Amino acid sequence: MIGPQSRVRLAPKARLQRDRVSGKAFLLYPERGLELSDSAARIVALCGDGEDGTVRTVAAIADELAAASGEPRERIESEVLSFLGALADRGLLVVT
Repeated sequence: MIGPQSRVRLAPKARLQRDRVSGKAFLLYPERGLELSDSAARIVALCGDGEDGTVRTVAAIADELAAASGEPRERIESEVLSFLGALADRGLLVVT
């Protein structure tokens, strides 16, 4: 289960990429792809891949998104937890 203090990063098999023509964000993984909304792409980008040593907590991701959007932090955190839970269910996220 993912909670606010969980540290999250993309699974090694997943990567965030933008389509050069349309500019749409996609989460690519073996033989599949998932088109992301702008807000989902921001969440995935903040998760990162852990290669640079940066692994954020869910709370830190929610803090950053709330500060940028001006939306209530509690609502943002709830939406982030829901989205990341769906990614984890698909095996696209490493949670520690």
